Amino acid sequence: MSKSIFFASDFHLGVDALISSSEREKKIVRWLDEISDRTAELYLVGDVFDYWFEYRNVVPKGFVRLFGKLAEMRDSGILIFFFTGNHDMWMFRYFEEEFGIPIYRQPISKTILDKTFFIGHGDGLGPGDQGYKLIKSIFNNSACQWAFSMIHPSAGLSAMKFFSAKSRQYTGDEDPFVNPEREWLVQFTENHSQKSGIDFYIFGHRHLPIDYRLSNGKSRYINLGEWMYACSYGEWDGNTFEIKFYESELNKLYGM
Repeated sequence: MSKSIFFASDFHLGVDALISSSEREKKIVRWLDEISDRTAELYLVGDVFDYWFEYRNVVPKGFVRLFGKLAEMRDSGILIFFFTGNHDMWMFRYFEEEFGIPIYRQPISKTILDKTFFIGHGDGLGPGDQGYKLIKSIFNNSACQWAFSMIHPSAGLSAMKFFSAKSRQYTGDEDPFVNPEREWLVQFTENHSQKSGIDFYIFGHRHLPIDYRLSNGKSRYINLGEWMYACSYGEWDGNTFEIKFYESELNKLYGM
């Protein structure tokens, strides 16, 4: 059996949505169970958790089903890569030490099965959103992280949960992908693709499953969507990249 490369993002575990967070976690684990036998590599592209902070000896409780499944997949030889998002940017060494899963805090470029990929969560890329970019620079500051680590975990994690709820995007029923020229990630990929040979730009963050061919006629901007509602993911089998949906009736694909 030939194996594929899988990409998913924006699980936002820790917050209820169409179903509860615990039920969504079980659903994600079912999906991982079903694809494990044909997975060569798995990329988790940010906002796996709705809020996260690792104290020296404390991590947020819960998520044991997901952790167990990821550990099982790693033990079986499947390569897993974790990218931080804007909701779980304060992930430090836990995944690396416990599961052997490398953590990436910036987008990376790499060749996968003879195609070039640019992979990252997507937050802060492109023009605009200067307020968020400032906040991100503060949150990524080591002094800021140390100061937050001095707060008791019960208070610190409660604060993170509150601010995550404030910043979370809900798309609702309106079709928001109506003008690619106003999409920051489209603008970023259009500009970047003019001076690179990237075949696929893989992002999360936007909360929409998007497959958009760029103006150079070669590159594609792929947004993986989210798992609070649509439950979408990407699969690359070496010949075809496809956005798919798991146990979902909200299977609208944007950008085609």
